[in-house]
Amino acid sequence: MDVGASDSRGDGNGLEAESMGPGEGLTTGEVARRLGVAPTTIRTWDRRYGLGPSAHTGGKHRRWTAADVARLERMCALTATGLPPAEAARLARRETTDETPPRRAAPAEPPAPRARARARAGSGLRLGDVRQECKGIARAALRLDTSALDELLMAAITRYGLVDAWTEVIVPTLQAVGRKWEDSGERYVEVEHLLSWHVSGALRRAAPPVDDDRPGASVLLACVPGERHTLPLEVLAAALAEQGLPVRMFGGALPVDSLVAAVRRTGPALVGLWAQSRTTASRPLALHVASMEWGVRGARRKPAVLTLGPGWAGQPTAGLRRPLGLAEAVATVQSIIGD
Repeated sequence: MDVGASDSRGDGNGLEAESMGPGEGLTTGEVARRLGVAPTTIRTWDRRYGLGPSAHTGGKHRRWTAADVARLERMCALTATGLPPAEAARLARRETTDETPPRRAAPAEPPAPRARARARAGSGLRLGDVRQECKGIARAALRLDTSALDELLMAAITRYGLVDAWTEVIVPTLQAVGRKWEDSGERYVEVEHLLSWHVSGALRRAAPPVDDDRPGASVLLACVPGERHTLPLEVLAAALAEQGLPVRMFGGALPVDSLVAAVRRTGPALVGLWAQSRTTASRPLALHVASMEWGVRGARRKPAVLTLGPGWAGQPTAGLRRPLGLAEAVATVQSIIGD
């Protein structure tokens, strides 16, 4: 199971405002989806900094005009550069006041600094041709907006399911953050760490509880010794739980003796071993686990072993299965264990 490469055609991060005719407007939820932030964030900006709709319309829901949306776009751009929210709100109000149309007025600050800020906020992460949710999550990560991250990640998982949300939303965003880190030296490490932590939390919250008292039907997942990249293994554990399959997840860098002891104690039907790097992937270890037996004489069993991750790339080894991708890994486990 490998993390696939994302498409890099263009940056794909532009947020073009749709035209709205006279009297039209957007709800708070629609504005949140357009900007890629949580509705609670917009309401907080309204309450604390006065960035709410400029006019009230009849009915229960307030409507946001094109000028209102432009003001919030500017707020997003400024906070993404690290400006404190209160100062960003003051500038956003000043720069977008009495603009006609709102996004084409002369800036209150010198043009060059504003252009740089917009570039960092709007296209700082090279996402490519991806789902809209990727852009929202990326912006929230750049702003270190934990509330928005939690809400947007859970919304994507709820909408697409764990497998598709991971493949089409979470992985492209993680890869874009990784590229940003690599291209920027030591900058943006905090963005990657924050995003990874919240992805891990979302996976745990999304995984339903499963009864693990099913002899011969459990799955043991662990990183090989020296390997600490756990997120792909965490999503597999959550996706299997989503299918009602009992999983024991041991996380990163499980020592050899501990892995062997865990296999003997639990007697799993299947063991998944994750290796991100070829330097950590150990075929002798995987073959040893695949040869382990338990049970009474005449009815002994061995676990099926899945080698997961790019570290296992190369010539296949007899007796070891290597599914490519999360969906294939889930299908392989289901075929081995059954319903």
